[in-house]
Amino acid sequence: MHLRQGTFSHLPELDDTEIAAQVRYALLNNWPVSIEYTDDPHPRNVYWEMWGLPLFDLDEPDGVLAEINACRATFPRHYIRVNAYDAAYGRQTTALSFIVQRPANEPGFRLNRFDTDDRRQRYGFHSYAQDARPGERYDG
Repeated sequence: MHLRQGTFSHLPELDDTEIAAQVRYALLNNWPVSIEYTDDPHPRNVYWEMWGLPLFDLDEPDGVLAEINACRATFPRHYIRVNAYDAAYGRQTTALSFIVQRPANEPGFRLNRFDTDDRRQRYGFHSYAQDARPGERYDG
């Protein structure tokens, strides 16, 4: 089971050439790019760890790809995503976000059902990865 978050999540994995094309598109639209990583990809965990600072004032995707590869080398068993921000609205607005690395083994999620008052049912997700300690969640 693959985690489905962000743009291109239902397509096959992007290779570095395709990643560079998407980064180039973001840069041509004057969208600053940042790189984030996590080992807790719960759908409501939108605050991933940031790899360095956002990459402002770039014209070519080579600098972004170098940072992606450095993040991959440091965190080979984590999810890594690229975000591009559009400041046209005067606030931080994500214009593009996509995953560029995922662990070899993605254990997936469990759907929990809870019975509440008046026979109502509520649902929640539990990531199987959370059964292990942070940093040791993806040994695959």
